[in-house]
Amino acid sequence: QVQLVESGGGLVQAGGSLRLSCAASGRTGSLYAMGWFRQGPGKEREFVASIRWSSGTIYYKDSQKGRFTISGDNAKNTVDLQMNSLKPEDTAVYYCAASSSSYYVYSRVDSYAFWGQGTQVTVSS
Repeated sequence: QVQLVESGGGLVQAGGSLRLSCAASGRTGSLYAMGWFRQGPGKEREFVASIRWSSGTIYYKDSQKGRFTISGDNAKNTVDLQMNSLKPEDTAVYYCAASSSSYYVYSRVDSYAFWGQGTQVTVSS
């Protein structure tokens, strides 16, 4: 099993920045990728960004390109999400996710077997 713990959420004004962090523990040697999803009020969980450890390839949801930056350390099993120019529509619970499958599809919720508890990000206008 793998455990994921997120930190760094909070309340920020529109235009501000936040940095989320996630640390994995347990059977981390099996991990193939880590990433971030979010779920806004009344919405489905959606992909934000992910890193494929084997190649270092990074994927973003198109609407987040340029504002969000994902970074990670495979050796430490950590992944961060730097969020800049935040908008009220970015308000959501942000979840760290990890996949142990080389066949994972980076944007699909069901490709990730391990999930953190989530951290709330609230952007006020």
